[in-house]
Amino acid sequence: MLVFDRRQRRQLDQLVEDAVGEHIPRRQFLYRAMAAGLSINAATTLLAACQGEPAPQASALEKVQSIDVLTVWSGEELESFNMINAAFTKKTGIKVNVEATRDLLAVLTTRLRGNSPPDISGISSINHFHELASQNKLVRLDTFLDMKQYQKNYAQAWIDFSSHDGKLYAVLPKANTKGTIWYNPRAFHEVGASVPQTWDELIELSDKLASQGKYPWSLGVESGATSGWPAADWIAEIYINKYGPELYDQWVAHKIPWTHPSIKDAFQTFGRIALGKHYVNGGAQAILATNFQDASYLPFEKPPRAYMYYLGDFTAGFIKHQFKGIKSGLDFNFFPFPEINPRYKGSVIGGADLMAAFKDNNGTRQFMEFMTTAEAQSIWVRRGGATSVNSAVEKSVYPDAIAWATAQQMTKAMAFRVSADDLMPQGLESAFWKGALNYIGDPNQLDNILNNLESIALIANQS
Repeated sequence: MLVFDRRQRRQLDQLVEDAVGEHIPRRQFLYRAMAAGLSINAATTLLAACQGEPAPQASALEKVQSIDVLTVWSGEELESFNMINAAFTKKTGIKVNVEATRDLLAVLTTRLRGNSPPDISGISSINHFHELASQNKLVRLDTFLDMKQYQKNYAQAWIDFSSHDGKLYAVLPKANTKGTIWYNPRAFHEVGASVPQTWDELIELSDKLASQGKYPWSLGVESGATSGWPAADWIAEIYINKYGPELYDQWVAHKIPWTHPSIKDAFQTFGRIALGKHYVNGGAQAILATNFQDASYLPFEKPPRAYMYYLGDFTAGFIKHQFKGIKSGLDFNFFPFPEINPRYKGSVIGGADLMAAFKDNNGTRQFMEFMTTAEAQSIWVRRGGATSVNSAVEKSVYPDAIAWATAQQMTKAMAFRVSADDLMPQGLESAFWKGALNYIGDPNQLDNILNNLESIALIANQS
């Protein structure tokens, strides 16, 4: 495979633009293409593509019997993904080898530096996705997908989310809302607790449970190299509910500094839970050391070791996987993130998982195409813990009222925004996670933490 430098790439991009916009004589086109480094065969193929003629891509496409996929999913999420893989293998005969790691960013970066990328990988953040696409490390999907069907099934907002410079590079296996607080209805009933509607009611309930010697909250932010993101989700969900989507957008775009009073307040509001007296068993040290998935189990143990747990709707999958036979709506449920500011009631954050191809072969093409279908996405939705943004996935596929309710929360939110950290430059995103960890460890350092984040943001947004 030829590797072009940036100058050659620009020459080819300009050539394609000229060829599509106006007629260029065949000889002139081939001369310019070969001058940019293409072989005569590649130049002829490119000319055919520009003229709308069928190009002999299929014969040149590498044929494989298996593909390698790198993912961060584990437990129930990995089981659901493997169910999709099994359906794909049955359909195509192509085996899917999965490598799961909690340190997705580190592993993927190492493999790319070693010139040994996986065929397909999950992408840890939207910013990393754009970085990889801009470096031409990803396979364009709109060159072989049926884009008319794709545009029919996916809203433009989701197409934009998975595109770079107007070109499609990723599929969206599932999406999630993060406006969900999980609880055990039976345990609530036993202690006489009612579902809180407002933040003040949430604090009142937490204080009541704590005064009885119980731990109202379970909280864990450990996640390998990405530790801290659950705390960042807390802060972002608080922010949009207290200050609204417009100021949220300004925060994410660094139109306001990290030292802005609203950002400091969001951290401190989160601190009401994370640092509340007798709120979390083990306090800050336990929060920092406990994996986010493990923390989700505590409210559903017998007897319950906590009463509430905040995280996205994928938590339902964790719970059902850990507690076989648990009954939806009776043994576990969620309530919406409580109202903080009445003006912004019903605002939620969330996101979608991005999956991209790093190698172009018949296996990756068929797999990426399959992942866009209602057939594939219905498998995960039916098992719970995921929402599909493919409009062809029907309501009847959702396994229970909880799954449908979380899907409705996302699609009918007063305001919906992607998680703040996912929209920030990669270096700033990591710094945000670390800053959240440092705040949990020492809340007295909050001003220093925010000043440091502002310094990093100034550098990140200049690059």
